[in-house]
Amino acid sequence: MAMALMRAKVGPESAEWEVGSAGVWGPLGYPAAVNARLALGKKGIDLEDHRSRPVDRDLLASYNLILTMERGHKEALRAAFPELAARVYMLREMVNDSGDIADPIGHSLTDFEHTVDEIDQILTNGYQRIYQLSAGMPESNAAG
Repeated sequence: MAMALMRAKVGPESAEWEVGSAGVWGPLGYPAAVNARLALGKKGIDLEDHRSRPVDRDLLASYNLILTMERGHKEALRAAFPELAARVYMLREMVNDSGDIADPIGHSLTDFEHTVDEIDQILTNGYQRIYQLSAGMPESNAAG
């Protein structure tokens, strides 16, 4: 959902951004959850063609910034790929918070909508910091 929301923010044809998604422990080739598609659809975002893919070193190395939803994901990626650790943050860190974004899988459409709104607000409020970190600017220059 975060990938789709970020793509919507930067525009699908943006030459400056490559926005992707992968699961820390996710399988390959599964469609997005029905409630994720419905919740994003209410915002005019189509997720029908999305398919899951697992994280790997080559994929992560191709990105300047890697944002996770949960602390466990951040820790797992930093441990598995220490050479990329400086690129890995939790999404909430973009707004100077350290909490997890709860995975709504298995919950109601309302829970998915709440999560979409939560992620959208973080992306909006943290956009400047996301932009700076993804451009490779030092952490001391990135304002949250």
